[in-house]
Order: sequence, then structure tokens, then C-alpha cells
Amino acid sequence: MNIEQARFNMVEQQIRPWEVLDPQVLDLLFVVKREDFAPAAYRNLAFADMEIPLGSGQVMLAPKIEAKLLQELGIKKTDKVLEIGTGSGYMAALLAARAEHVVTVESRPELAEFAKQNLARAGVANVTIEIGNGINGWSARGPYDAIIVSGSLPVLPEALLKQLRVGGRLAVIVGEAPVMEAQLITCTAEGVYNTINLFETVVPALDGMAAPESFVL
Repeated sequence: MNIEQARFNMVEQQIRPWEVLDPQVLDLLFVVKREDFAPAAYRNLAFADMEIPLGSGQVMLAPKIEAKLLQELGIKKTDKVLEIGTGSGYMAALLAARAEHVVTVESRPELAEFAKQNLARAGVANVTIEIGNGINGWSARGPYDAIIVSGSLPVLPEALLKQLRVGGRLAVIVGEAPVMEAQLITCTAEGVYNTINLFETVVPALDGMAAPESFVL
């Protein structure tokens, strides 16, 4: 498999058609090696238009969704960013390349360790991995200039919004299958938020969100 050709095809055939045209985002997709963050068994599928299993029901989101959310967040060099759901560490690496610092929260210790190794191997030094349930954010290290949730939420917790600085942006996928909406929410003033619907999609629920449904009789 020609890795560089596969990477180029991913950008040209999946990501550009999704209106991801920010040259900084596109350049980053060539710099941060996605295949190095995929589990070894799925390395050859790193550039496919699909979710990549990470075990325990967790996934790397499809490349076009990651790229679109990254573009919409408009990360700046001075930004302090929160990611909820570390997964393989790939999104954290993308964010870290553009931000001052990234705090990423992962509920599964084994995934946190996998991400830590991937980030270290990639030479990413401005990411802090926290182990815990990040559904209500991570206020201890807040407030943040940008927050991204790497999984869907049935409803948006108020606590997440409160951790945004004025001017801060939140990228999140809200709803339940079959209808979920990717949203960009901007804090325009203290306690005032502007929501833009970006696109419809269906992605797995954030770890810890789906569990209560199994008790419904």
C-alpha cells in the first residue's frame, strides 16, 4: 500500500468534497500521520472513509468528520483546548499542532495509555491526558477557548457551555440515532451562546452516555 498516495486520496476524495478547504487544516492532515494513531490491525484502513474500532465500542471518527470539526473550531496558537474522548490521541495531535495547549479526557485507562504512547511517538508535547468521565467537561483546568466532543451526546450538558471563555467555541454532535446534528456553539458574551448547525451525521455515543439505555425494559 502506498501510504502517501492513500493520504492524498483521503484529502482529495473525502475531505475536500466536505467543504474542508482551510489550507492550514489540509496541510495538517499531511503532517500528523493518521496511520500512526490507528491500532496496528487497522493501520491499512487509516485513510478509509469509515470509523476505526479502538476496542470497547470506541472508534476513531471518519476522517472527513474530524477534519470538518477541526476546521469549524478555527483553533489559534493562543488557544487552550479541551477534548472529551481521547481515543487514539489523533484528534488531540491535530488540535495540539494549532493550539497552545490541549487537555484531553478519556474514561478508559487502556485507551488513555494507547493515546499517550501514540502522542509521545509523534513528538507531541503540549497535550495533557486526564483519566475520568468528561461528559460534564473538565472544569479543573478551564475555562477553554475551544472544546470538542469526540462522540455524540443525546443532549448538551449545560456544564460544558459554562467552561467556554467569551469567544470560545464548542464543536459537538448532539442527538440520538437516526438523527444527530453536528453543531458549533460560540460563547458571544457571558452566558450568551450562538449555535450553528453544521451537518447531520450518526456517530457512536460518547463513552458513558449510552449505558443507561441498557436498563430500559
